[in-house]
Amino acid sequence: MPRIRSLPPELVNQIAAGEVIERPASVVKELVENSLDAGARRIEIDVEQGGTRLLRVRDDGSGIDADDLPLAIASHATSKIASFDDLERVGTLGFRGEALPSIASVSRFSLTSRARGADAAWRIEVDGGRARAPVPAQHPAGTNIEVRDLFYNLPARRKFLRAERTEFGHIEELVKSIALARTATEFRLAHNGKAVRILKAIDSDMERARRVADVLGDGFLGQSLEIEHSGAGLRLYGWVGLPTASRAQADQQYFHVNGRLVRDRLVAHAVRQAYADVLFHGRHPAFVLFLELDPVLVDVNVHPAKHEVRFREGRLVHDFLYRALDDALSGARAGAAPREIFTSASHADASGASPAWAGQRQAGLGLGVREPLADYAALLGGIAQAAVAPGAREHGEATEVPPLGFALAQLHGIYVLAENENGLVLVDMHAAHERITYEKLKQARDGDGIRSQMLLVPMSLALSEREAAVVEEQAQRFAELGFDVVRSGPQTVSVRRIPVVLDGADVGRLVRDVIADLAVHGQTRRIEESANELLATMACHGSVRANRRLSIPEMNALLREMEATERSGQCNHGRPTWVQLAIPELDRLFLRGR
Repeated sequence: MPRIRSLPPELVNQIAAGEVIERPASVVKELVENSLDAGARRIEIDVEQGGTRLLRVRDDGSGIDADDLPLAIASHATSKIASFDDLERVGTLGFRGEALPSIASVSRFSLTSRARGADAAWRIEVDGGRARAPVPAQHPAGTNIEVRDLFYNLPARRKFLRAERTEFGHIEELVKSIALARTATEFRLAHNGKAVRILKAIDSDMERARRVADVLGDGFLGQSLEIEHSGAGLRLYGWVGLPTASRAQADQQYFHVNGRLVRDRLVAHAVRQAYADVLFHGRHPAFVLFLELDPVLVDVNVHPAKHEVRFREGRLVHDFLYRALDDALSGARAGAAPREIFTSASHADASGASPAWAGQRQAGLGLGVREPLADYAALLGGIAQAAVAPGAREHGEATEVPPLGFALAQLHGIYVLAENENGLVLVDMHAAHERITYEKLKQARDGDGIRSQMLLVPMSLALSEREAAVVEEQAQRFAELGFDVVRSGPQTVSVRRIPVVLDGADVGRLVRDVIADLAVHGQTRRIEESANELLATMACHGSVRANRRLSIPEMNALLREMEATERSGQCNHGRPTWVQLAIPELDRLFLRGR
């Protein structure tokens, strides 16, 4: 073996570039983040040949002093932190001082900058890590960085780059994701001399939705819930897509922590759990979410490219995210407008008074359909008093139309047709009743708490020492879940009591899953999910079947109960329970107005 030696700076930077600079989009990320840290209100990004020939990022930020230009391309030189305390509470997007020297070591690099208040701009060039002396240049206040021939001196790395269109697609996606969080900045993106995306600055948080619509389209906002949730020093806001607007790929998931786009397992787990009860198998939710918390509570120095973070109170953050999203999704009742669902938890109008039809549903007065409703009461377990008579509007008993309107007919014993203010409503009666029954079963279970039963013969499970230690540390949590699990040896535990609702389940597999969740996330919902699977099966078998003929009052009872039931927009399997065909859509079918 040769003797230990110090590596030359050029090689050190190229090694660092292997971690930080994966592709052209990685370069754009580092440069744009530097521009944002400099307070830029306008950022222009020019790309040629997918970024392999040229990447240019120009901003109107604070600029760099002429004397600091050599330091700007030196390893671990930065203006953003100066001590360990600064590293503990990083408030900027960049902080390591690695990006520029890494980029300059694998490209033909130039940096031109003029500090605010300076008389002139200065320019420094670097070719493959070898820097030249700064020279005067012409440039307005701000910074312009050009990266040409990326990886020209690393042919093997260049071979791994994809087609021009693919590489530019990664750059465009990156710009979109950053722009969602930085609405006060204008972004301009061009490819091969052609403007691709121009995102104007938004001056107010109230107009943030406009930036979301510019990036993801108006359709996203029309099928999403706007949420705002604060507590325990955390603030979560943004938009979560309705389950019916789920996607085949996880291509519209944006999560920002203190303005930084991250991919985090804890966050992904909380989101997945929140959607577990309403999302069709194999589908992915869409969301744009922003989490704000004290920088000292999150460690951003855990990934070379800063894609991941580590929360100091991981369980607290997980539970906060899950409950905020679950509350929003549980309010997604059938018939409510998507942008109004989370804020309209009741049927009260702006004055606080309930609509007339809601009062009739609560009081059950003047309906004149007691016998049909009595039949339906057996079907729905006493909820049939929710019906509103189809003639109520005609007789002036109700001046407002409920969200799902009033039943007109039944189609093939499967679908309920109703009329509301927007047009025609179609309801899958089995799917709707399945969700109603399921939610009632869950409420009944939650009211009684988790009941458990002793096993006649305790079950012994062989685990690793780490897993057995988790059982010992989380004994109280297991008890809250209805289990009595004790450590009986270095690598064994004994299960003596289990929840009643899990009688007949694979207890050994379930306990191992719970241990895994507690070890990684500090909490688990495995018990509730397993119990919910059983209740979902019961609800499916106990719901009204296809080809069951319903009367008009029975159909209205179903519609009113849908409006009052959480998550009633989807059945237990994530399929939609109802669709709206507005009058304009019906007009188009018949070419009216043409």
